[in-house]
Amino acid sequence: MKPLSRQCLLVPILLLAASVAGAQTNNATSGSSHAGHAEPAVPPIKWGPVPDVLPPGAEIAVLQGNPFAEGVYTLRLKMPNGYKVPPHFHPTDEMVTVISGNVLFAHGDNIDRKLATTLHTGQFIDAEKNMHHYVIASGPAVVQVHGMGPFAITYVHPQDDPRTAKKP
Repeated sequence: MKPLSRQCLLVPILLLAASVAGAQTNNATSGSSHAGHAEPAVPPIKWGPVPDVLPPGAEIAVLQGNPFAEGVYTLRLKMPNGYKVPPHFHPTDEMVTVISGNVLFAHGDNIDRKLATTLHTGQFIDAEKNMHHYVIASGPAVVQVHGMGPFAITYVHPQDDPRTAKKP
């Protein structure tokens, strides 16, 4: 067997050195908490009442974009215990992550808690466009919703639409 030349041994050593140097450069510029590098300021989340397209009683915070305009949006919905979004659907996919609490989620045209899946903190679901579904907060809960705007919602039962529901 022939001994390896110095050039053959040098190539892996140079590749390893370049890899280590690149990792050190990335760590120095990645915003990690090294002395001399300030962390970016994170603005506080500003909560307000939900728009009239959702049942009253929850709060909303828009984190990115404008849900009612073209483009990507991200929002959070803070729901009290028992808050319901009756059966509805959207013309675009809606991606939902549970930030805190538990949320009952189910497909269908009528609310039936026995058919619902409990989503716990950290769980994610993709409500595909035109899929009939409903949501119930099981205790106080916060969900993050993102998708492509404009956001639109159609309630399966017109009487459930808070924009047209009769006020007492």
